[in-house]
Amino acid sequence: MEQRKRFNAVGGIVRKLRNNAGLTQEALTAKCNVAGCDISRGTLAKIEARVRCITDIELYTIAKILKVRMEDLFPTGFASRSKRGW
Repeated sequence: MEQRKRFNAVGGIVRKLRNNAGLTQEALTAKCNVAGCDISRGTLAKIEARVRCITDIELYTIAKILKVRMEDLFPTGFASRSKRGW
């Protein structure tokens, strides 16, 4: 599982921002579904636990709902630490 966590850098930050916004997992997934992103509470739980990778549309939709830039979902310095330099 540690290998998978390496590919999901945003899970913990999504959880933190969701909590700061006062949203439950159920509320956030409901908003995602209304916005056209089909995601279940279980899927969000796996993303937040860094067990499942997040898709680009999920990342975009969650950032939009939480009113943050997509970059804000990544840890500080993530791009500079990336071997690919994104």
